[in-house]
Amino acid sequence: MSKIIQIKKTVVVTGGAGFIGSHLCRFLLAKGYRVICIDNMLTGNHSNVSDLKSNSDFIFIDHDVTLPFEISETVHYVLHFASPASPVDYERLPIQTLKAGSLGTHNMLGLAKVKKAVFLLASTSEVYGDPLVHPQPESYWGNVNPIGPRGVYDEAKRFAEAITMAYHRVHGMGTKIARIFNTYGEGMRKNDGRSVPAFITQALSSKPLTVFGDGSQTRSFCYVSDLVEGVYKLMLSSVNEPVNLGNPAEYTILEFAKKILKLTASSSKIIFKPLPVDDPKTRCPDITRARTLLKWQPKVAVDDGLKRTIEWFRKEAK
Repeated sequence: MSKIIQIKKTVVVTGGAGFIGSHLCRFLLAKGYRVICIDNMLTGNHSNVSDLKSNSDFIFIDHDVTLPFEISETVHYVLHFASPASPVDYERLPIQTLKAGSLGTHNMLGLAKVKKAVFLLASTSEVYGDPLVHPQPESYWGNVNPIGPRGVYDEAKRFAEAITMAYHRVHGMGTKIARIFNTYGEGMRKNDGRSVPAFITQALSSKPLTVFGDGSQTRSFCYVSDLVEGVYKLMLSSVNEPVNLGNPAEYTILEFAKKILKLTASSSKIIFKPLPVDDPKTRCPDITRARTLLKWQPKVAVDDGLKRTIEWFRKEAK
């Protein structure tokens, strides 16, 4: 009796050498997929995927997704995670950020269309801007300053969502939109400007923790393993409308800074600096849609995830 050969499905992950992208590549390989990782290393890092390069199911391609791109083999899923994704990135790389959201999304939708593949867009909670509704459900249209310094990222992702839905409606493509809220974990860049790596790095080096404004602005923090599982469930689902993925446990930035000090046993002080332009005052996901449609919600408690992340940063500092 002849053996039935199981053909592995292939997933393209753009931005696959970035923080979330690399965790996603590792997760998919563990699930038995072939992974084609595309990254031009604008904000990615080879060290994030160096351990994967010996895996015969992992292919790394150094390419800028804003430029035309073709793949000769069969592709089943295209997950578009390529974009600068922190305030220090899009302040330094505003045009590249806009191009990743517009040209990059267009090119990857084109690839998915040709391959008859499912397309998943890594969008962001930033599409809600400085929200006037709290917590933020997917039905909320947002409060965004299109010409402010954060507008290059906010509007790039809003455009990316619009063109993704247009391809779904016009071409009947299976498209998914993940609105990703603050995510943290091992592999974050020390200098990416976000509160988790900034506070941990400052605390471990006995430097003052920098809190912007009075620290009353709120954020929610989702551990990366939970986030990746949510992305995977969305990828396999029949849902085409945007879905919030994040942890609804909400903290003020000041509370969070104090939590980092406690978990690191650091003697660092907290200092305050002026609030950046258009910095959101609140940010917390309504994950009713994810709970209902994907049967997903975060499992890792914030303290547990932070302990793992802090330990990783300790090792990196040695």
